[in-house]
Amino acid sequence: MRGMTTQQTVRSSQPTAQERRLPARPAPTLFAALLGFALITLDASVVNVALPAIGSALGGGMSGLQWVVDAYTLAFAALMLSTGAFSDRAGASRAYAYGITVFTLASAACGLAPNLPALIGARVVQGVAAAVVLPASLSLVRQAYPDPARRTKAVALWAAGGSVAVALGPVAGGALTTAWDWRGIFFVNLPLGALALVLVLRTPRSERRPAPLDVPGQLTAVVALTALAFAVIEGGTTGVAAFAVAVAAGALFLRIERRQPHPVVPPGLFRDRTVQVVVAAGAACSVAFYGGVFVFSLFFQQVQGRSALYTGLLFLPMSGLIAVTNVVSGKLAGRHGPRLPMLIGQALAGAGLLGLLSVGAGTPTAVVAVLLVPLALGCALTVPPLTAVMMEAVPAERAGLAAGVLNAARQVAGGLGIAVFGTLVNGDFAAGLRTSLAGSAVLLALTFLLSRRLRGGPAEGSARS
Repeated sequence: MRGMTTQQTVRSSQPTAQERRLPARPAPTLFAALLGFALITLDASVVNVALPAIGSALGGGMSGLQWVVDAYTLAFAALMLSTGAFSDRAGASRAYAYGITVFTLASAACGLAPNLPALIGARVVQGVAAAVVLPASLSLVRQAYPDPARRTKAVALWAAGGSVAVALGPVAGGALTTAWDWRGIFFVNLPLGALALVLVLRTPRSERRPAPLDVPGQLTAVVALTALAFAVIEGGTTGVAAFAVAVAAGALFLRIERRQPHPVVPPGLFRDRTVQVVVAAGAACSVAFYGGVFVFSLFFQQVQGRSALYTGLLFLPMSGLIAVTNVVSGKLAGRHGPRLPMLIGQALAGAGLLGLLSVGAGTPTAVVAVLLVPLALGCALTVPPLTAVMMEAVPAERAGLAAGVLNAARQVAGGLGIAVFGTLVNGDFAAGLRTSLAGSAVLLALTFLLSRRLRGGPAEGSARS
């Protein structure tokens, strides 16, 4: 759901000296940025359908399968806070080239992994590289289109690339796993990554810009998030110890951020009630969506005995409508303000989750596929105006930071949602599935009530959404 989940606002400004020197045909740069964004988005969704095949080949049980997904998601989310600054310091084109190169090599390592620990380790490296590619790709679009009107259209195309990747992810994962092997979902990145690298090497070299890095804050954030995920997934005595590490690292992170002149997450950012509500609503959507896709990928194959390809096709109705719904959401927000589509979206997603509570082993797969649609549509309606509200809640100079914090929070929530859902269904699958769905519905109900207090008429709305 990355195209839906990473819609960021690029604010207009006077073109730099470098931007005035750029060629009049920036389309190759846009294509390179779009391809890189689509690749890292695809890798977040393509794996889910292949999980049973990975488990069959490499073992590891449910916790191992959770780590195959979360190793990528958590590394991606945790480092997203700092990679924007790294992109500025290295120059967007260099950072993008570094990121794509490492991502492609890590994809090869995933495809060649002889065992589950090797695969999980390579997935971590993929996530680190993806965190570099995301802000660098958006910066490339910003540099290639100094004219605000053309840049807005270019960013929309960039975001649409992610939406298309989300739609294709389950289908591509199922097709590659069925026709080739689960390793094919990683090997397919090699020619695409090589093409993206060739394209970016032909783009004008980006300027380096000074940007402070909060290394201690970033490291403690990574430790806290990883330990928390480990605690949820592994449980038992080891999980308790991991939770203690997460609490200690989180406390140290807060202490560091209060003392840092340029903190990775300024503590004052969350004093704004609007920011609190927006981050909570985005997190609830991510838990519901990513956790739902994870458990239903397993449900279709392990409970109903469907093939990987058939499972991928069952997700097509829900994922294929995301890009269209993003556009509809933006138009609604522009006409009525961002609060209305946010409320409709959260209510629709919550209703979809309640409808899925009736699903059992004997429920026809076509019925389950249809019942998944409201969940996807609701989240797709919610996120674009949610991003616009976040942008309006902070000063202009903090827009990039706010977008990074929102997207990082959503990715972390999605990763933890997968961890919790996987743990719940590891015993009694049916009971765990119902508990997961009901819990997600409660979260969305709470954020729906909080979102009602947001301002959001057309004048305050989402001209930038």
